[in-house]
Amino acid sequence: MQSDSKYAAPVLGALSPSIRNKVLRNTYLMLALTMIPTIAGSAIGINTDFSFLAQSPIMGSLIMLAVMVGLMFAVSATRNSIGGVILLFLFTFVAGWWLGPLLQYALQFNNGTQLIGFAAAGTGIIFFTLASVATVTRKDFGFLGNFLLTGLILVILASLVNLFLAIPAISLIISAAAILVFSGFILFDVSRIVNGGETNYVMATLGIYLSLYNLFISLIQLLLALLGERD
Repeated sequence: MQSDSKYAAPVLGALSPSIRNKVLRNTYLMLALTMIPTIAGSAIGINTDFSFLAQSPIMGSLIMLAVMVGLMFAVSATRNSIGGVILLFLFTFVAGWWLGPLLQYALQFNNGTQLIGFAAAGTGIIFFTLASVATVTRKDFGFLGNFLLTGLILVILASLVNLFLAIPAISLIISAAAILVFSGFILFDVSRIVNGGETNYVMATLGIYLSLYNLFISLIQLLLALLGERD
């Protein structure tokens, strides 16, 4: 990562296949490496006392959202330097730590560990399936952009509203919608790399990571609601 030109967004399809394949390989490698701080963060998160959330769940969630958005902007601002990689790993560590409350809740179920495993496996299956479709077909899924952006905004707004309402049925609908939206983003992001629309490894990794992260969360929430077993 020595020059901005190396990461400048090219005209769609202008890059040679070898360069595009290199970008894809490096993105997948970095994506795999982000799992290390994510797992480390989640291990710490499981053992963290999040009692402050019980006192002010809405404020705590909004503050954490602001922190993660801030880190994402920092990653974007430093994407052409080694600082971008470091901040990306910091972001994934914090994201893993923030899984703590959800994982603690899941482990209260008799089959919580099993459902966490199912959610992780489901996330992996969805990712590899959709990434393979985008890679093998080389189809440009850019046409999904506006639809996915609209869906993302609706999911975020609905989630914020449900922080106040806390209606289980709405939570299920949001989780199901989020699975569809973030699955679509996987197609969209991998397609951009394959077709030369994204050459920055850091930003490509961040985009796919966010889709996987939210997909995992949505799957856990859906599985717990539908299959969770309590005493």
